[in-house]
Amino acid sequence: MSASHTMPDRAHTATPRTHHAARHQLVWLDAGGWQEVLAAAPPEHRPALQQWQQQQAPLVVRRHEPDARADQICLGLPLPPDAVSGNKLRIGLKVQRTHIARIKPALPLHLALTVQQPWHDALLEFARAARPLALQVYGSLAMQVLTGLPYLSASSDIDLLFHPRSASQLELGLALLAEYAQRLPLDGEIVFPDDQAVAWKEWRLACSTQAKVLVKSGATVRLCDTASLLATLEQS
Repeated sequence: MSASHTMPDRAHTATPRTHHAARHQLVWLDAGGWQEVLAAAPPEHRPALQQWQQQQAPLVVRRHEPDARADQICLGLPLPPDAVSGNKLRIGLKVQRTHIARIKPALPLHLALTVQQPWHDALLEFARAARPLALQVYGSLAMQVLTGLPYLSASSDIDLLFHPRSASQLELGLALLAEYAQRLPLDGEIVFPDDQAVAWKEWRLACSTQAKVLVKSGATVRLCDTASLLATLEQS
C-alpha cells in the first residue's frame, strides 16, 4: 500500500485539546498517539496502521463508543477496497484526546474536483451551483483525494455533508441535491446544529410522509420528528 497525497493544508486547523470533535472530521495523531494505537491493535491490523503513520495520513472521527472514556476520541481508519475481493476493512480506534496533533473539518467539496471519474464534469457543474452551501465531502471520494489510494469504484457514492444555516437554505440545498442526483451518485447527510445528522434522502422522504428520521450525533443514534430539527434552524 502506498500513497502520494496528504490533506491539502488549506482548511482551518483547530486547537486539538479544546475543540469538539464531530463525526467525519479529520485527525492527525502525534507520535504518542500512534504508539498507543499500535500497542492496542491486533497483529493483523498493525501493518496498515504503521503504513498510515509513515504516510502521515488522517484518521476519521466516528461516533463515541459507550465504553470509551471522556478523555478518549473514537477514530476510524477506512482502508481502500481489497483489489481481489473488493471488501473494505474499517479499523476502529480509541486514543487519548491529548494525542491529537491536528484536527480539521471534512474535506471541502472544491478540493475533491481533481479526481478523474466519468461523472467529473457533472460534479464540477454541481459544485459551482452549490458553492453558497459550502458542502464537504467524506467517504471514498474524500479518502482518495487525501491519500492518493484507489478508493473509488464504479459503484461508489459521492458522500456530502450539508450544514444549512437556515430553513430557506435547507430547502434550496435539498432541491439542488435532488436535481443533480439524477446525474450523480449523490449521498450523505444534512447536519443540523449540535452535530445532529440525517441522511438527506431520508429527510426528503420523511417530509412527504410525516415519518420520523434517524438522527446520528457524536454519541447517540435516535429517532426524531422533522419539526424538532427544523426548529433548530433560523427561520429565514
